[in-house]
Amino acid sequence: MKSIFEKLKRRKLVRRLDEFRRHLRDVLHVNDDLLLPSAKEKANAVLSEADGIDAARDPDAAGKFLERADLRVAKILPSRSFPTLREYADILAVAFSVAFGVRALYLQPFKIPTSSMQPTLFGIHYVQDGKGIPDLPQPLAYLLYSARRADLRIKRGGYLDQNSLRVRSAMPFSDRTRFTIGGVDYEMPGGEKQVVVDYLKRRVEFEEGELVCKGWLSLGDHLFVDRFSIHFREPRRGDVIVFVTDGLKTLDGKPLSGPYYIKRLIGMPGDTLKIVDRTVFVRTEESSRFVPISDFGVKNINKIYDFKGGYHGHLAMGLLGEGMEFRVPAGHYFMLGDNSSNSSDSRDWGTVPRKNIIGRAFFIFWPFSRRWGIPDRAEPLPFHSFSVQHPMEYQ
Repeated sequence: MKSIFEKLKRRKLVRRLDEFRRHLRDVLHVNDDLLLPSAKEKANAVLSEADGIDAARDPDAAGKFLERADLRVAKILPSRSFPTLREYADILAVAFSVAFGVRALYLQPFKIPTSSMQPTLFGIHYVQDGKGIPDLPQPLAYLLYSARRADLRIKRGGYLDQNSLRVRSAMPFSDRTRFTIGGVDYEMPGGEKQVVVDYLKRRVEFEEGELVCKGWLSLGDHLFVDRFSIHFREPRRGDVIVFVTDGLKTLDGKPLSGPYYIKRLIGMPGDTLKIVDRTVFVRTEESSRFVPISDFGVKNINKIYDFKGGYHGHLAMGLLGEGMEFRVPAGHYFMLGDNSSNSSDSRDWGTVPRKNIIGRAFFIFWPFSRRWGIPDRAEPLPFHSFSVQHPMEYQ
């Protein structure tokens, strides 16, 4: 029986000594650039002493060494203040590095700023009550639908003080703007543009008790852009593309207003385009005749010409004015917004070079609307959205 206990004791000592050696080697390796040469020398001496002990043959020597080993190492190596915080900081640093690496190489978040791609993608816009956003308490409406209450009733009649407009950051992805009317201060969700255009309708004088707006400010669709596949698969007709505006200028020579735009790719290199009766016609390099773009079998283009749910075809203007033809240069692409009546696109500033393309719209992650998920998958809502007499009646 005594020999059994001795064997168990020896095995335990062997295991403890092996664990000590591995742990000390790991500590020396991880902190190699932090330790002083004298500390490294002393720690390596302890490690050499441990390597010289055979716990299986001389358990007494192993036991005596292990009794003082931890204390000896603690005196040699510097103590660490708040080790848990440091470890968490290391983990966060690695996590952020991975996140930014993914952002740079694979997926990049992007916020739709304007209404140029409606109803496929929604930018920041004002919504009257009863038109799509449930009347939920904050912050639930914000978390689910990316929407802020926008109610404004004038307390004292007077003029808008244009110099009083001040924008401040509020919740993530959101601003609030302060302004003064008739000497009374107000604050509304959104930037200066939303306040002046969407709420105040560019007016300057208001009456006491006037209800200016009652509804919601939808803060735009937020999506991930696929930056990776664009390096292996060329852009295709009908893709929803994000690109940088470097080098792009309007027809009167002005640079574009933002660093990134998102549009639908309509014209490929070598295509000749024209718009007739709100329909894009294409003549490819291999063809001698124009055909409607819907003949190319791209489903996501076809719905633009269904004139349902807010789609109303493509408006002839700019470089594609009525009866005009435009040839897309090699290495360039012609981009149009789905909401072409309210879109600054290739009709205004020409084609987009291949080098400017960032990637394709990949996944709408916020808000949780019918558009959530893979972009461009939702069918148009079943209502008529265009007529010759009232081409914007859907709005």
